[in-house]
Amino acid sequence: MSGLAVSELAVSHGAIVALRGISFSVQVGQLAAVIGSNGAGKTTLLRALSGLNKASSGSAQWNEREILGARPDALVRSGISHVSEGKSVIPELSVRENLVLGGIWRGDKSDTNAAIAEVVELFPILGQRMSQSADTLSGGERQMLAIGRALVSRPKLMLLDEPSLGLAPIVIEQIFATIDQLRRKLGLTVVLVEQNAMSALEIADIGVIINLGEVVASGTASELIDDPALRAAYLGY
Repeated sequence: MSGLAVSELAVSHGAIVALRGISFSVQVGQLAAVIGSNGAGKTTLLRALSGLNKASSGSAQWNEREILGARPDALVRSGISHVSEGKSVIPELSVRENLVLGGIWRGDKSDTNAAIAEVVELFPILGQRMSQSADTLSGGERQMLAIGRALVSRPKLMLLDEPSLGLAPIVIEQIFATIDQLRRKLGLTVVLVEQNAMSALEIADIGVIINLGEVVASGTASELIDDPALRAAYLGY
């Protein structure tokens, strides 16, 4: 199946089992919301998929090619970008320098410049901040920069870790609207990790609920939203 297929993925940190038997699939162009409380294993899942954490067992295939065990830079070259929570911007560098880094492996300066122009069209405020260092940006602007830098690499699969964390409600609404726009306009496949369950599910095609390192429910986003037991236990209402 084309897209992302995760099967029986397990990750251990010494004696601690962080993920146990995680399985789900995301078709090309779909957005999957992976939700759960703090410490559920959501970030560990993304780090395993992006090569930053070593899996203990299981499989994860992107377009029928195994990605577990691959180096992070090789995964970026294959079209997989990971926007980690709070760590995807280099604060000492300018906005432009951060964006240029997104395309540094491509070796095509004109294509990188074209990609940066597309990011500025998507996030006009970044165009006004090009010479500023990233640490002068607001939280929302920094998140836009993190997403923009990933887009400069022209990904096909984007892994987003808690893009709403610490942002004001109006900025969260803007970020989620942009994520939804991106996958519809560019045909991106997106795995979105979030504690903000309802906002994530409202733009998702499918949902995966993780608790204590295990999948406790999965299905279409509407199925999860409409299940009263899941809403009470995991969605906060």
